Amino acid sequence: MADSSRRGVLLAAGGLPSGALLAGGVLAAAGVAAAAASAAGLGGGGGGGDARQLIQRGMTKFRSNDVEGSVADFDAALAADASLRPYLWQRGLSLYYVGSFQEGAKQFRDDVAVNPNDTEESIWAFLCEAQLEGPAAARANMLQVGRDSRPYMRAAYEAFRDGAGAGAIAAAAGPDPGAGPAFYAWLYVGLYHEAHGDAGAAREAMLRAVGTAYARRSGDYMAALARVHCQRRGWEAA
Repeated sequence: MADSSRRGVLLAAGGLPSGALLAGGVLAAAGVAAAAASAAGLGGGGGGGDARQLIQRGMTKFRSNDVEGSVADFDAALAADASLRPYLWQRGLSLYYVGSFQEGAKQFRDDVAVNPNDTEESIWAFLCEAQLEGPAAARANMLQVGRDSRPYMRAAYEAFRDGAGAGAIAAAAGPDPGAGPAFYAWLYVGLYHEAHGDAGAAREAMLRAVGTAYARRSGDYMAALARVHCQRRGWEAA
């Protein structure tokens, strides 16, 4: 995933998926030329335009908690243009919420292979694998990525990698309880607790994330994810 300002469907210039960007905004070298050609309709049978529309529709469905429908659209996008696979982080998120953890982990691992600085995709691969094997086994195989420029994401990555608890993530929330860093910190605190089997602490943290001003107003796809997370678990409406 790119930073929150780039979590749209496709970039206007060249039509590349937002997941093709590193956190610092630099295009990942591997696979970019093929993805650009495909998005322009120059490769893979010229299905780039259809694939982009399917991705947009899938994201809209996910935001409205039609996660199963979003998976169908993301899979159809891959059928239209297979070269988009390592950039389709949205599909990985949907797969997590329908319980397809093995395929979700593969999606995130494929993404990190072309974007080796993506902290969030490393964590999401861990989250999928923790559901299959437990957190200790997932930690042993956690993807190593470059240093994230965002303090709250560095804290999250280190917590998942080291298994030292979620306290350091919460401490990185920053001084403004309604801002983006606070949202992301509480989101990953909640996900940490879920991966480690503490549903009560996960619920408390996730509701705190969706209650931030950032979650309510930003339009960030991950804010929608936090709401979907609560809805699918039957927690207090967000």
